[in-house]
Amino acid sequence: MVCAAVFAALFLLSAVPAVNADDVTLRSRDGAIELNGTMLGFDGEFYRVDTIYGELTVDGSGVTCEGPGCPNLIDFVAELTISGAATMGNLLVPALIEAFALLQGLEARRADKGENTFEYVLSDRSDGAEKGRFRFSLTNTDEGFADLLADEADMAMALREVRPEEARLARDAGLGDLTGRARSRVLALDALVAVVAPGNPVDSISIVELSEVFAGEITNWKALGGPDAPISLHLRDSASGTGQAVEDRIMAPAGLALSPSATRHSSDNALARAVAMDPFALGIASKSATGNTQALVLKGGCGFPLAATRRTVKTEDYPLTAPMFLYLPTRRLPKLAREFLSYTRSPQAQMVIRRAGFIDQAPEEITVDAQGNRLANAIAAAGPEDGLAKLQDMLKKLQDMKRLSTSFRFEAGSVKLDAQSRSNIQLLARALESGRYDGREILFVGFSDGAGSAESNLAISQRRAEAVEKAVRTAAETANFDRLTMGYTGFGEAMPMACDDSAWGRQVNRRVEVWLR
Repeated sequence: MVCAAVFAALFLLSAVPAVNADDVTLRSRDGAIELNGTMLGFDGEFYRVDTIYGELTVDGSGVTCEGPGCPNLIDFVAELTISGAATMGNLLVPALIEAFALLQGLEARRADKGENTFEYVLSDRSDGAEKGRFRFSLTNTDEGFADLLADEADMAMALREVRPEEARLARDAGLGDLTGRARSRVLALDALVAVVAPGNPVDSISIVELSEVFAGEITNWKALGGPDAPISLHLRDSASGTGQAVEDRIMAPAGLALSPSATRHSSDNALARAVAMDPFALGIASKSATGNTQALVLKGGCGFPLAATRRTVKTEDYPLTAPMFLYLPTRRLPKLAREFLSYTRSPQAQMVIRRAGFIDQAPEEITVDAQGNRLANAIAAAGPEDGLAKLQDMLKKLQDMKRLSTSFRFEAGSVKLDAQSRSNIQLLARALESGRYDGREILFVGFSDGAGSAESNLAISQRRAEAVEKAVRTAAETANFDRLTMGYTGFGEAMPMACDDSAWGRQVNRRVEVWLR
């Protein structure tokens, strides 16, 4: 009898499904509709539930929630997990969170949770009530994307664009198209720079030479105009966004592979310290983390120098710009997180970005008088009379206008805008919607490289300018275009920014600028 009773009890227990701590029942107010599932998240307004119909997002105002997984609606605390590049997570994003909290009347308290993990608790200054928790996991760009794909992060900090395989996995995981315009944003700008120890007599290098050095084809400083001494190479680790950007932006276009002899470093600061202490070292670092090293100017065979200044990086005139991305899934984030993302594009946030040592995206107006180097390059590269005539025509049209620091460039071998330019479309569109340029004339000016005939280059530059102008009009959905004038034109290869003797130089020259009157 005892055995029978035990067996019956076990049978009954196995027949009752186990209650999951995240199980919920959402019921409409009139009780007509009932939905069962596992609670995946709540943003203070909408429930995200895994059901037999798949993952659903339900407006919390129309249902009641029952079950152990239901959130506290009265004292809701927005939670956000941010993972990825330590370059961004060490200073940039925390600085923005602290400034955002101050603007919202909230107190931001940081608490370290372990190695490379910490969180910010945002609470009301008046009564101390918690409003949000921003958790950080600082690793690298690869890990940031991995956490996003595994649903272990709400945002990924990345120093490069998402790769095709990562985008495919994200679609398969239900995160949407990470290459779409709403799935990422450029938070700030940085640049890749070649760095040497102070006192090194070499002050410039071409990208071609840089790729050959890091491929192991140039091994002595003498080949670069320096002393007769071997070159020691220094790079970030291969999982970091900076290390991957070197492969994607410098080595891949040259068809070369990185030399295995390069010393790898786990952080930007470690790389800068090592280069600064070695008189024969050459490294590639982020502009924001060069430490005591000396940055080299990029040059071309035709002698055009390109230094990584705040203005040349912002305009993408410097060819090795490095946008700093936040990648987001398709799911709805808590209201506090959405407000933070909106804040990151504000003028106040751009000031914080600059003070943190990075390059902001606030538009600047540059007069013709302040573009001496560009004009000198244009004159030097101009052909006989026809080239000078085109240059004179260009100056006549632009002489009473100002160039906006917002520029548009294209991916190599493609008509698709690059990542920074896609972000610039949205930034310029928001500015038009806000009425910032009301009463002014905006002219989109296209340029080409020098490959091909002058006639075809002129046509190509005009088509690019027209395409960008249309993209901005489309994105600026609420702008009143009756209050401003917009147009486009092209000048072919009239004002090169770099030499046409390399693929990267030609890519720099293919661009659309924005001019204002």
